[in-house]
Amino acid sequence: MPRPIELLAPARDLECGLEAIRHGADAVYIGAPRFGARAAAGNSISDIARLVDYAHLFGVRIYVTLNTLLRDDELPEAQALMAKLSAIHADALITQDPRLISLNSQLSAPLPLHSSTQMDNRTVSDVRSRLAEGYQQTVLARELSLDDIRAIHDAVPEMPLEVFVHGALCVSYSGRCYASEFCFGRSANRGECAQFCRLPFDLVDVDGHVIQKQRHLLSLRDMNRSADLEALLDAGVSSLKIEGRLKDVAYVKNITAFYRQQLDALFARRPDDYGRASYGKSTISFKPHPQKSFNRGFTSYFLHGRTSDLACHTTPKSIGEPVGTVKEVRPALSVAGTANFANGDGLCFFDSDRRLVGFRVNRVDQQGHLFPADPSVLSSLRKGTPLYRNFDAAFEHQLSRPTADRRLSVRWLLEDNPSGFRLTLTCTDNGRSISKSFEHPHELARTPQASAISRQLLRLGDTPFICTEADITLHLSADFFIPASTLAEWRRELAKELETPCPPGITPVEVREAGAMLHSHNPELSPPSQEEQGVVPLMTCRYCIRHALGQCLQEHPTLHGPLALRLSDGRRFPLHFDCKRCEMQVLPPTGTRFTPEY
Repeated sequence: MPRPIELLAPARDLECGLEAIRHGADAVYIGAPRFGARAAAGNSISDIARLVDYAHLFGVRIYVTLNTLLRDDELPEAQALMAKLSAIHADALITQDPRLISLNSQLSAPLPLHSSTQMDNRTVSDVRSRLAEGYQQTVLARELSLDDIRAIHDAVPEMPLEVFVHGALCVSYSGRCYASEFCFGRSANRGECAQFCRLPFDLVDVDGHVIQKQRHLLSLRDMNRSADLEALLDAGVSSLKIEGRLKDVAYVKNITAFYRQQLDALFARRPDDYGRASYGKSTISFKPHPQKSFNRGFTSYFLHGRTSDLACHTTPKSIGEPVGTVKEVRPALSVAGTANFANGDGLCFFDSDRRLVGFRVNRVDQQGHLFPADPSVLSSLRKGTPLYRNFDAAFEHQLSRPTADRRLSVRWLLEDNPSGFRLTLTCTDNGRSISKSFEHPHELARTPQASAISRQLLRLGDTPFICTEADITLHLSADFFIPASTLAEWRRELAKELETPCPPGITPVEVREAGAMLHSHNPELSPPSQEEQGVVPLMTCRYCIRHALGQCLQEHPTLHGPLALRLSDGRRFPLHFDCKRCEMQVLPPTGTRFTPEY
C-alpha cells in the first residue's frame, strides 16, 4: 500500500484556498479570524466553512492556524473560536501556545492539534514531547538537514512530520525571534513581525570600523527544495508545506501547480511507495515556473548541511528570473538572450554600487527593443549587465484567468427493475457510490437509445465530476425509452448527493532507516552562550554571517574580535558566535536588558 503524501498549500483568503485545491493541494492552511502568526491574513468563520465544504469533496484537509502566544484574558475567546472551527469540521489546528491543548480537550468535539514550527521543533526530544502532549502532526524547524529529519522519524515513527519545501525563510529559529518586538514594539510571536531581518546594516568591529556597509546581512534567499522531494519522503516526511499565507493568488496557483506536477511524476515512478493524500485530478492550463513568482533567489537551506548560498546581502526584494544580458542601450534597450518580453514587464538589475534597480517596460517594438517607462534608467545600464524579470506581464495575465479545473472521475450504471429503473453513480477516485431506484414505465423505444442515454449522463459540466462514454454501462433487458428531461433530473439528483463532502483519509507514517542527527564541533571555540549568562538574544540563528563572509572561526579567519550590526539610526546589535552549537545570536544593544513580553 503506497504511503499517502500531503502537499500542503497556503491560503491568505478564501479565493487562494479554493485555487490551491483546484491546482492540486492535498491540504490547505489558512488563518483564523484571530490569533494567527500572520495578523494580516485572518479569515471569517463563514469563509473557512465554505473552504472546508469544497475541500472535503476531494478529501482535502483544512488546517487553521491559531499559532500565536496568547494573553490570559484571550483564552476564553480562543476556546470559543476553537469550538466554532470544530463545528464547521476543520481538520486540525496549527498551534504554538501549549495552553490550547487543555482548552481543546474541553470541547465536545476536540480538534486534532498540529505543533507549529513556532514551537522550534528541532530534536528527537522535542518531537517526543509533542507526541506525549497530544499533537498529531509536527511542523519541523526549517534548519534541519536530511539526516536530522531521518533520525527524528526513526526515533518517533508514530509522529507524522511536516516540513517546508518552498517560500520565504526566517533567519532566526521560528518562535525564537524578538527583534521586531524589541525594536518596533511588534511581536513576531503575536503575528506582527516587522521584518527586522530584511533591513540594511553596517557590519562593524569593536572599534567601529565598517567591514560591510549598508548590506542586508540577515536577509535569506527563499527556499526551494523541489529537487529534494524524493529524499525528503525517503527520510520519513509525510507533509510537504509551501510557505506563503501573505502571498497573492497568482503565487498560490503557480507554486502549488508546480509541486503537484513534481510529486505526480515521482509517484508515477514509485507507485508502490508513495501516492496522493486526496482525490481528484487537477488539469492545469499553464506551465508552472517558480522563478516567475516572488522570490529572492533560491536555496535548499540546511537540507544538505551548511552551504554558501543561504543569503542575498544585496537586496531583500524579489529578483525573479534571469532573462539575459544587456546587448545595446541606445536608442532603446536590447537584450541578448532567448526571453520574449511584453508591455508591462518588470525588469531589474544590480548597478555599479550593487543596488537593485527596477523598471517597468512601457513598450516592446517589433524588433524586440525595450522602451522603459522611465528612460533615465538607461543611463545606469551597461553592455553585458545581467537582467532579471520580477514581473512577467504575460504570465500574470494568464494567471489572472481560470487556470485549473479539479474533477473526480465517475462511472454510471443504469439497470431496469420491475417497477422502473435503478441508476448508480460511483466515484472511481474514492469508491463512494450513490444508487437510487425510480419508478417509471417500461416503454419500448422505436430507435436505439444507448447514445441518447449516454449523452444525458455525460452532461456533468456544472458539477465536480467527469466521465467518458466508456464509463457508462447499460444493463437493460430491452431498448427502453426514457425522456431526456427525466434522465437529466435523475442525473442531477445523484450528482448532487455524491457532491456531499468526503471524509479525508489518514496519512500513515512508516519507519525508515536512521542516520546521524547532529554535527559535532570543537567545544573549545565557544564561551558560554548568552542565554547561559542571563542575556536574552533577539535572534538565535543557524545562519552565520561569519560563514557567509568566509570568516568562520573554525576555518582560519582573518577577521578577529567582536562584531556588531549597526542600523542606520546608530543602534548597534552585538553578534555572539556559538561554535559549539554552530549558531549565531543577535543581541540587544550593550547595556540593554530585554525581557520578551511573549
